[in-house]
Amino acid sequence: MTNRPYVLLSVAMSVDGCIDDTTGDRLILSNEADFDEVDQIRAESDAILIGATALRRDNPRLLVKNTERRAERVARGEPDYPLKVTITASGDLDPELKFWHDGGAKLVYTTDAAAPLVRERLGELAGVASTGEHVDMAAILDDLGDRCIRRLMVEGGGSIHTQFLAAGLADEIRCAVAPFFIGDPAAPRFVGPAQFANGPSRRMVLDRVEAVGDLAVLHYLTAASSGARSPGWPRPLIPEGP
Repeated sequence: MTNRPYVLLSVAMSVDGCIDDTTGDRLILSNEADFDEVDQIRAESDAILIGATALRRDNPRLLVKNTERRAERVARGEPDYPLKVTITASGDLDPELKFWHDGGAKLVYTTDAAAPLVRERLGELAGVASTGEHVDMAAILDDLGDRCIRRLMVEGGGSIHTQFLAAGLADEIRCAVAPFFIGDPAAPRFVGPAQFANGPSRRMVLDRVEAVGDLAVLHYLTAASSGARSPGWPRPLIPEGP
């Protein structure tokens, strides 16, 4: 048995697998209904994780926006916002990013070499934890489990998703497919080249498909979610009675 959280990767992409284009403006892939579903998943999560590259590129807040959902979290005895987590090997984090100044607690995972720089730059904005000489995804999940994180939502970017999937550390993928193509070979994609745990001989399980407006939302269960590991989403938003 493992103490690691159930890991859900969340991505929105074009039909040809791109998560952005190469212009300076943020590409909108989702629609309002999909944004609302993502907000629901955030509300059901104990922590939300994003890589430092995506943090610098998109400057997101990563909040639960719906006030009723935040109130339901508090009624369950949880913080109104999930723990917000980012990962950096370089320590290149801007303390002015919106991520640090909205929502609840923040946590940075980094390396022994970069940890002093991260602490100097962020001060009291976030906790800092090192996984040793290198960023170690498995060690991050172990540490989050020790912090009583049971449901982890990973919102990218492509490098982070690639690392989780290559290491076989993701339990579920929620993939929202927008009805258009990007067609630019330089555009960033959902994942990069890797030796993935779920190759042709180890197919994932298609759990369900939803039509969310003009998006197709696919839910895949990976090999990591089989056996003793039970699905982490959805969960009741109101505590069950005795």
